[in-house]
Amino acid sequence: MTETTSGPARSSRKSGGSGKGGAAKSKGLRIERIHTTPGVHPYDEVEWARRDVVMTNWRDGSVNFEQRGVEFPEFWEANAVNIVTSKYFRGAVGTPQREVSLKQLIDRIVKTYRKAGEDYKYFASPADAEIFEHELAYALLHQIFSFNSPVWFNVGTPQPQQVSACFILSVDDSMESILDWYKEEGMIFKGGSGAGLNLSRIRSSKELLSSGGNASGPVSFMRGADASAGTIKSGGATRRAAKMVVLDVDHPDIEAFIETKVKEEEKIRALRDAGFDMDLGGDDITSVQYQNANNSVRVNDQFMKAVENGEKFGLRGRMDGEIIEEVDAKELFRKMAAAAWVCADPGIQYDDTINHWHTSPETGRITASNPCSEYMHLDNSSCNLASLNLLKFLKADDEGHQSFEAERFAKVVELVITAMDISICFADFPTEKIGETTRAFRQLGIGYANLGALLMATGHAYDSDGGRALAGAITSLMTGTAYKRSAELAGVVGPYDGYARNSAAHKRVMKQHADANATAKRMDDLDTPVWAAATEAWQDVIRTGDKNGYRNAQASVLAPTGTIGLAMSCDTTGIEPDLALVKFKKLVGGGSMQIVNRTVPMALKRLGYQEEQVEAIVAHIAEHGNVVDAPGLKTEHYEVFDCAMGDRSISPMGHVRMMAAAQPFLSGAISKTVNMPSTSTVEDVEEIYLQGWKLGTKALAVYVEGSKVGQPLSAKKKEADKATEQAEETIREAVEKVVEYRPVRRRLPKGRPGITTSFTVGGAEGYMTANSYPDDGLGEVFLKMSKQGSTLAGMMDAFSIAVSVGLQYGVPLETYVSKFTNMRFEPAGMTDDPDVRMAQSIVDYIFRRLALDFLPFETRSALGIHSAEERQRHLETGSYEPTEEELDVQGLAQSAPRTPAQPEPVVTQAPSVEEAAAKEAPKQAHTSAELVEMQLGIQADAPLCFSCGTKMQRAGSCYICEGCGSTSGCS
Repeated sequence: MTETTSGPARSSRKSGGSGKGGAAKSKGLRIERIHTTPGVHPYDEVEWARRDVVMTNWRDGSVNFEQRGVEFPEFWEANAVNIVTSKYFRGAVGTPQREVSLKQLIDRIVKTYRKAGEDYKYFASPADAEIFEHELAYALLHQIFSFNSPVWFNVGTPQPQQVSACFILSVDDSMESILDWYKEEGMIFKGGSGAGLNLSRIRSSKELLSSGGNASGPVSFMRGADASAGTIKSGGATRRAAKMVVLDVDHPDIEAFIETKVKEEEKIRALRDAGFDMDLGGDDITSVQYQNANNSVRVNDQFMKAVENGEKFGLRGRMDGEIIEEVDAKELFRKMAAAAWVCADPGIQYDDTINHWHTSPETGRITASNPCSEYMHLDNSSCNLASLNLLKFLKADDEGHQSFEAERFAKVVELVITAMDISICFADFPTEKIGETTRAFRQLGIGYANLGALLMATGHAYDSDGGRALAGAITSLMTGTAYKRSAELAGVVGPYDGYARNSAAHKRVMKQHADANATAKRMDDLDTPVWAAATEAWQDVIRTGDKNGYRNAQASVLAPTGTIGLAMSCDTTGIEPDLALVKFKKLVGGGSMQIVNRTVPMALKRLGYQEEQVEAIVAHIAEHGNVVDAPGLKTEHYEVFDCAMGDRSISPMGHVRMMAAAQPFLSGAISKTVNMPSTSTVEDVEEIYLQGWKLGTKALAVYVEGSKVGQPLSAKKKEADKATEQAEETIREAVEKVVEYRPVRRRLPKGRPGITTSFTVGGAEGYMTANSYPDDGLGEVFLKMSKQGSTLAGMMDAFSIAVSVGLQYGVPLETYVSKFTNMRFEPAGMTDDPDVRMAQSIVDYIFRRLALDFLPFETRSALGIHSAEERQRHLETGSYEPTEEELDVQGLAQSAPRTPAQPEPVVTQAPSVEEAAAKEAPKQAHTSAELVEMQLGIQADAPLCFSCGTKMQRAGSCYICEGCGSTSGCS
């Protein structure tokens, strides 16, 4: 068998892959047209328009970015235009070198890919190369898919052409290696990317050095890396560094590792209560350690079985592998869950599951992941990502029958995988070791976005067998097609260099994927044809792979798709469900609208509702933000519209089950955090981690609502705190000059006005009587819970007396409110009070109710406590406070002509229903996350964007700013 070269002579650093697997290679790929027309360029098939992009920081009104007259297709939404212009256009603004059109941006990328493909002999002819260029341009132009951000940043520019967003490093048990780790990680952060590594090779603090002293242990070295990450982050960009630190569960320092962030969280609380600025980005938060990394514990099957059986588990020395200590596995597991319950760290990674699906075990084990946990492969490697917009493949005929275009989807996957592999031929890498490994194994990470939107549009609940079947089928077809093309590429330009050594393992993993596809459950007319296409793809994978080998050691992951998801105008990111049913939309000519998600009318039609019913239900959602009691909507269909936030939010296990449905069909893993309600317990976290292992996921992270302290306060709250501090300082100075202050008890008269309130919290009933002074002011509180003589009744009596005496000695009610609201313990949950729908505990409810009854509006508003009426007013007018001009202005505005067009009186298509339900967004909303908070009266646990000041939203394991596209991680 003869072998041809895969391209012109290049240095080993730039080698495109030598094809050492030994397979014979054909003359090149024949590229099939998918969307384009022969003789017509994709740019000539769309209408173009000029836009002005001006992005401001809403906190101070300053202009963050401005570029006028940029050229984009007319169908591109304003937010996508803003993000692509500000993030991806290259050249200094105002100079001739600055890109001014999407055509220039796409050309810069696709022409580079075409040239590299021709140089390295990927194409059978120049005509095939031209089709490749046009199809790639069409798909990017029409937001069918997107490369990860580094491709948009770097490809086709004079700077190093880094195409990867995800990196895995390694560190050994030597000072030289540890210092190399600091340096390599710092260089990756400087370039705006993230990295992960496993510290388990470093000997523990319970082991001896060669000199006879005790080793420092990995946790001590984490401090230096954390400080380095924080410094480089603040020097180069305002976002946090993206990094992952992993430690094996059998490392002797595992307990110290688990507790690192728990102890720092306690420090944050103490410093905050002492008056220090501990908000995310605050002046004093830098004094807290270990905040720049996600931590994960790598557990194996032996440990998880010991947890199940209540057995002992051995911690092993790093130097000799001998057991140096035995611990109770269940107790250690509970410590992990308790730490995650408090501060969201550590996450968990399932080592045996991960390596069971490893295609290259003869080269080395998979020990770590990238910061967002979707890329898992060899140490000192990288992965470039691309994601497809699933909603672009949903087709509906004239009668409303829906189908997923499996054939077209597969063709686009083939196109994208080809481009991704070509990029490794010319890519630069941050370190020589990463470059060598990536060129030898050619890891790729194709994935998708908009799954949540697709499921809702097709009438599937996110947490349902039908939803999971469709998600699994699409994922299987995607990965099967990707490996099929990888095998075809191996026949053209050779398999990856490490394939020969790992061929048996790689073939075994391909068969595991195919077997999982064969046994997966088929559910309905939507997923069954996709499963059939996936089955055919996997048959081709095994047949072609046995003949040619494979070009890539890895093909697919599910990434957060933060910035690129916004650039594609996706409603949902990665594998996530919809955030809420109502979203915030920027308009091309300026301004914004509050609209019902376009997927809602599509779902209703799929479920069989008539046009008039769809219009009424959409109108209800536009007004209330949910489907509860929507006219004509069947209760069994409520679950289809369950979202990530709100009263009908998806259960934590619903998220885990969706991950488990997709995982058998992915090369890598899934970037996702399982959000848990504030009422969750440590036992709930344990169950999530246990079920994640049993269901075959590779990694999990949880976030319990309200658990993190270091979240930004609203500007209004900060101003109120500052004013209060100034007032207290003035009083303090005056008192110090006059006389020493001694509190005096002010007793209530015999007859005093009072309010008695009955309430239920999480099913527990109680009564509260609040008596006040005749001249205003709360003076005492009585609480009645449970039977007289019980422990709970006694504690409530004692608590009531303590609070009442404090009030009579002059302790301000707002002090009690600030201390006792958000206190979390059982019973907790729903209440029967329309002003306080959810309570984290009885104490939380009591002081919210007292604040509403006895505190002035300004005081409780600064504490974030509002009545149902005030929240509704805020939603409609942008202000909680009543105004003198409180007229029916909105009703008048709705009857006036609108620009650009008023919806037609008779609604005939889903977009018209959506527009009919649109109304001007509240002035204080700047993103969908902020709109959801106002609509549902809840507070999202997410940081504010450092660039534009708006509330971010979760995207996988990271956060994304919908306003400007900034991320808090590596997406």
